[in-house]
Amino acid sequence: MKAVYLLVAILAFTSSLVSAYDPSPLQDFCVAIKEQDGVFVNGKFCKDPKAVKAEDFFLHVEPGNTDNPLNAQVTPVAVDQLPGLNTLGISLARIDFAPKGLNPPHTHPRATEILIVLEGTLYVGFVSSNQDGNHLFTKVLNKGDVFVFPIGLVHFQLNIGYGNAVAIAGLSSQNPGTVIVANALFKAVPPISVEVLARALQLDNKVIEDLQRRSWYGKD
Repeated sequence: MKAVYLLVAILAFTSSLVSAYDPSPLQDFCVAIKEQDGVFVNGKFCKDPKAVKAEDFFLHVEPGNTDNPLNAQVTPVAVDQLPGLNTLGISLARIDFAPKGLNPPHTHPRATEILIVLEGTLYVGFVSSNQDGNHLFTKVLNKGDVFVFPIGLVHFQLNIGYGNAVAIAGLSSQNPGTVIVANALFKAVPPISVEVLARALQLDNKVIEDLQRRSWYGKD
């Protein structure tokens, strides 16, 4: 009987680990600080609660500069930009688009994303996993429209309007992470083997070498 209780306890413990993303806080807040001193929670050291100020939970976000090769700019508001987000399990990003601006195919390994269009018209979509047949889900969004991108799936947004567009994305992690597909494939450090990419993408080695020589915007 003791073995049964032990098995149930282990299963309960492991299931809680599997279902969790950002750990739930055990205090009101844990404002992140760069100094390596004090309590270490969720990858960050916590500021002394007695020293916490309203400014720790505040950030002003300016429109992003879209003068770049993709004509779009993502301005993240995650724990590195807003220390008060530490342990709270959420973040957001402002995305500015010039006409024809593109937020290229990418994933967030640690977060689901919900996006609302504030201005303009966007063509958005995501691709399901191999298990679901890599099905493409797309939608044209106008001002006030909302769309959800499930965690870990490749997705994108393209401004198809004639003017600028602005969107706000909410993310279910204080540090969602971003993997831009093109950068991951062709600007990995050190580079992925040409043979690996050529066979995986069914392209000639010279094409892969040319892609690896190109400057890919948005690596950071």
